[in-house]
Amino acid sequence: MKLLTFVEEGKQKLGIKTGKGVLDVSASLTALKPEGKLPTTVMEVIEGGAAAVSSLQQHVEDVLASGATNEPNWLDEAGLTYGPCVTQPGKIICVGLNYRKHAEETKAEIPEYPILFNKFNNALTGHGCDVPLPERVTSRVDYEAELVIVIGSKAKYVAKEHALEHVFGYCNANDLSARDLQMRTQQWLLGKSCDSFSPLGPYLVTADEVGDPNDLGIRCIVNGEVRQHSHTSDMIFPCDEIVSYISQHLTLMPGDIILTGTPSGVVLGLPKEQRVYLKPGDVVTIEIDRLGALTNRMVSEEL
Repeated sequence: MKLLTFVEEGKQKLGIKTGKGVLDVSASLTALKPEGKLPTTVMEVIEGGAAAVSSLQQHVEDVLASGATNEPNWLDEAGLTYGPCVTQPGKIICVGLNYRKHAEETKAEIPEYPILFNKFNNALTGHGCDVPLPERVTSRVDYEAELVIVIGSKAKYVAKEHALEHVFGYCNANDLSARDLQMRTQQWLLGKSCDSFSPLGPYLVTADEVGDPNDLGIRCIVNGEVRQHSHTSDMIFPCDEIVSYISQHLTLMPGDIILTGTPSGVVLGLPKEQRVYLKPGDVVTIEIDRLGALTNRMVSEEL
């Protein structure tokens, strides 16, 4: 199932992408009242797990069978204003230098353990949303295509072979990074947590539709030019190992998200004389197999 969040009259609402279009879950409940309570936000679906997904799948089938195929139940995806596909993660955990070729291009040592840092919810934004570049404090904003793991059930001291059982699904992210701020100190947080520096989406895709998360092509396209073109099999620490490792040190909860690192091809990996960082007007698209395409335009910050 492909879930998404869209904004209508200032409120975030749950949508389901189907071959018919996007089902507005809340609107469809007016036309067809199911037995039992259906989740109406993406966080409720994540927390409800397999049972919530199953109930939504049945609801989609019931709506189609009822003949209620017109608006307001069904929306044209092209006209939506998206929110982040995971709206309120309790934790945003990021893995640094997790692709072998990326570590090599930045002349970094291959890490012995996953390098972890975090972002905050102020960094979240959605597909199609403008990203304001904080030009007062940085001139070196870089793109980073990343696969995101979305946790679906409580995980503590989880063995690697059972780690993916705790995953609800996956999505795209752009781990935007202000390199000058990131490298100012040994702690990377400042360069990673500016407003809107973590676009997520467009969809949260359930794990059953994705299959092996370390068998996915991953790309970043800037103004039509492919800058990153890699595969999640190049991860130093694969997804099951990441979830297991983190769970040994802190409890992962439903809705927590893990950005799993970026492949080679970032601006920072180029020789200094060839580095051209993002500027207002640049359009960045993150594509991962089976997860769709996440696109955002960089703009000047309005003060």
